[in-house]
Amino acid sequence: QPELGKPMRNCYSLPGPDFTYGMYMHKRDGGVPEAIGHWDAVKAKAHPRKRVMPRDFVAMGRAAVDEGCTKAREFALYYGYMDIRCKDKGILTHGGKAPPGMTFGKPPRPSTPLFDLMQHRYKELWMEEQRARTRVQHVVKKKVGIMGEVRENRTTFLRTHPLPVKEESFWHLRRFEKVQAPHNPSPDQRQLFWAS
Repeated sequence: QPELGKPMRNCYSLPGPDFTYGMYMHKRDGGVPEAIGHWDAVKAKAHPRKRVMPRDFVAMGRAAVDEGCTKAREFALYYGYMDIRCKDKGILTHGGKAPPGMTFGKPPRPSTPLFDLMQHRYKELWMEEQRARTRVQHVVKKKVGIMGEVRENRTTFLRTHPLPVKEESFWHLRRFEKVQAPHNPSPDQRQLFWAS
């Protein structure tokens, strides 16, 4: 048990003075004298190797179809002739230089004109737009009134122009429908005709 008023002692024995904590570097572990007396600089390469991007077969296929290639042999010839590479999207992540005129981040929002806010300029602009809109609507209504009422659909047309009333016709037998009256009937024939 720990002694009263004293911290608990560690049960593990520490290694000897020749023990090195951490990772031992055989080539560079020279201590403070080496760190002060030697500057570890990376030598620049004479010609930096340009990163070769893979071929963009989607873009080459589109271009081949636009040129009129339809067969596999024509596609193979076109791929041998045209060499379209993928664009390097991570140009800055691989140590490339930023293009001239490139800025990072979002552009700042334009400052709010406080003078216009204090003078209620935005309210006045909105009111002018509403007045102009009502003027245009009034002119359009006048033109419609001059030219006549616009017939929107069949229902409004039938309300303004009702269909003529159909005369009520009584039902007749079919054999009597084609009977024609004589041209100059005699009084006896007229009596017979009206009686039937």
